[in-house]
Amino acid sequence: MARKSRNPNFDQTLELLHAHSFDVVPQAGVADSVLVSKYGAAAVIAPAHDAPAAFVERPGALIRGEVARLIDRGYQKFLVISKYELPATAVQLEAIHRFSEELKQLTGSISLYNESLGTTSDVYQYDRLKGREVEQPVPASPWDTAESH
Repeated sequence: MARKSRNPNFDQTLELLHAHSFDVVPQAGVADSVLVSKYGAAAVIAPAHDAPAAFVERPGALIRGEVARLIDRGYQKFLVISKYELPATAVQLEAIHRFSEELKQLTGSISLYNESLGTTSDVYQYDRLKGREVEQPVPASPWDTAESH
């Protein structure tokens, strides 16, 4: 008698997602990738050699057929697609979080503690941190002399 595999392959994972009311649509761009969506949120996944599925695009809100990236600017989170940048609403953030947790559970992905607490952003861009990445030269002190004694 054949035993069921505990580690499903990519096709079995897609069937499992479809059975749990996820919309699964082939995605152009990356070979064998699919767009998985539910609750107004989506992610693009593809087969991986060491896991049933790997993220090509992380979970985000589905806006005009694109998976939006979530950017945190310190005072507000924004959803960014190729043509638009929109402020994220609490309903959208909750949908992304709920979708992400369900997707990770069904695909067998690692669920990290900090991600389980709430929605995490793809990029953090705080105003007060702009320009810090460039190394600034240290100004010379007035008591330092160019000549040595």
